[in-house]
Amino acid sequence: MELGGPTLRTVRKVLGVNHPDAEDVAQEAVLGLLASLQRFRGECTVTHYALQVALRTALHARRRLRTHGRLCTESAAVPDTVDATQESPLDAAVSKERREVVRRLLDQLPEPTAEALALHFMLGYTVDEIAVATGVSPHTVWSRLKLGKRALKRALARDHRLAELLRGRVP
Repeated sequence: MELGGPTLRTVRKVLGVNHPDAEDVAQEAVLGLLASLQRFRGECTVTHYALQVALRTALHARRRLRTHGRLCTESAAVPDTVDATQESPLDAAVSKERREVVRRLLDQLPEPTAEALALHFMLGYTVDEIAVATGVSPHTVWSRLKLGKRALKRALARDHRLAELLRGRVP
């Protein structure tokens, strides 16, 4: 699997686009994929399996980096010029901050719940695809998604600034 392709994109979705360790974590994911190929049962496509390995590796690395205090946020560089077809610098900043808020909230959830949310909302997996990829029933996936969304809502309810940010209003 090409390092600059889907694996790196998946890692960057979890760690952040400009995270200095993104390529190292993507390489770790590729090595993890190679090591786990013997356990691949063919119940999903190889690409889905590889993206699941990349996602798990990135979530684990994010927790590990956070524990060691090395997790940094993306740079807040704003372009000098604005293309009419692109979002405004304010919209881009709000969007970037929303992604970071969701990443931080995922760090607080149990790993199976965070994985289900990330697979569904970050990578666009269906419930059935998540069930096959994680080896649990679709009902378990629905339960994890429901619990995860409920936990995210509670976290947002505790922090009004985050709630306003996710609604698209700048506090």
